[in-house]
Amino acid sequence: MVDQITIDMKKFLKDHPRLKYIFFGGKGGVGKTVMAGAAALWSAKQGKKTLLASTNPVHSLSNLLEKDVFGKAAVVCDEEKCYAFEIDTKDTIERSKREIREKINWFLKFADITTKAEDFIESATMNPAFEESAMFENMVDLMFKDEYEFYVFDTAPTANARRLLGMSKVYSLWVEKMLKSREEAKSLKEILSFSKKQKKDPLLDYLLGFKDRMGNAKNLLTDEALTAFFFVTLPESLPIAVITRFINWFHEFGIPVGGVIVNGVIQKDQVGKDAVEFVLNRVKMQDEHMEEIWKIFGDRVRAIVPLFETEVKGAKMLNRTIEYLFTPSPR
Repeated sequence: MVDQITIDMKKFLKDHPRLKYIFFGGKGGVGKTVMAGAAALWSAKQGKKTLLASTNPVHSLSNLLEKDVFGKAAVVCDEEKCYAFEIDTKDTIERSKREIREKINWFLKFADITTKAEDFIESATMNPAFEESAMFENMVDLMFKDEYEFYVFDTAPTANARRLLGMSKVYSLWVEKMLKSREEAKSLKEILSFSKKQKKDPLLDYLLGFKDRMGNAKNLLTDEALTAFFFVTLPESLPIAVITRFINWFHEFGIPVGGVIVNGVIQKDQVGKDAVEFVLNRVKMQDEHMEEIWKIFGDRVRAIVPLFETEVKGAKMLNRTIEYLFTPSPR
């Protein structure tokens, strides 16, 4: 059994010098935002222009950083190369609705159907995954613009993050089917119209462009030299079970897993023998779960971050977190 960290967070990044996109995920409430914030601040301190972006529909970066970063990137923590941004999906959703309207109009015109596009718009945009799709589009836009040297993404709880990052593969499968159907429809229309060639098909052009876009996104998200997803857990049974379940799914989708961060560990050297029974029981429980963590994740554990005496907010506490996130931690 591994009983200490063999490849810590700092060494992992050193061993992956081209790494550019890192994601933090896990069960809700385990400290994903804090770890993402600390990683971004550390990266900026290394001299890299860094963007910390939240893809969680329920944003908490502004609260963590004690600065409003909703809908716009801003310098945070008095670190000139550290920027943070809570993605606002409202504009993207409206833009997507306009694009859907255009595409449906194209289709109806192509198929010689007189029904108005508006009859389909609401049903298309009421899909529960519509906001998630908009968030994915925003995330990909940030990556493609390539305005920063390093990107840190604070994701939604793991199940949502799984769907979000898996969209590149899902979209790719969908667009392939759409292209096949579109080509078949185009060929049939040419036959029925007794015409050798139809006018330019804008929907087909869109699908081809979308295919290239998703292909590029998938290449970035599955390139282990550029991308890594880090799971954050507490030394408790439920968050351990969550990431144990989902870590294999990320592997199956080809998303490189960078490792596991253990957060909220009680510092035993600060617990005296005369501590109240509640604290002693918590320490014992955490010890048992740490044994489980070493057994399950072994050399994939990258850092152990303690439970601080106060909540992590602002630059001072993020800098304290950095000390543990990027320092080898023995068992």
